[in-house]
Amino acid sequence: MRRLWIAALVLAAAGCAPMEWIKPDATPEQLAADTQQCEQAAWSEANYYYMGYRPFGPWLYRGGPFFHPVGPFYDLYYDRTMEEQRLANFCMRAKGYELAPVAK
Repeated sequence: MRRLWIAALVLAAAGCAPMEWIKPDATPEQLAADTQQCEQAAWSEANYYYMGYRPFGPWLYRGGPFFHPVGPFYDLYYDRTMEEQRLANFCMRAKGYELAPVAK
């Protein structure tokens, strides 16, 4: 049982490792410029897609008008922040970057 707890702790600690975008031939300035460009493009695309639309699903009165449903009615792709991050990650991967743990 103790080994199981140690294994769970190691896995949990590994999941908290900081990540960074790496590309073998990229300079830090190029990385910063590419990151900024991808974030701006992702913001623009998400802004166009989510122009005031609410998620479809049952109206839940208990949480008020700004309550987002959870569970089977939660639309993962409606969350604008997550969609922006997904689009920015796609852009960085398309530019040849790879997300990897920070080297110590």
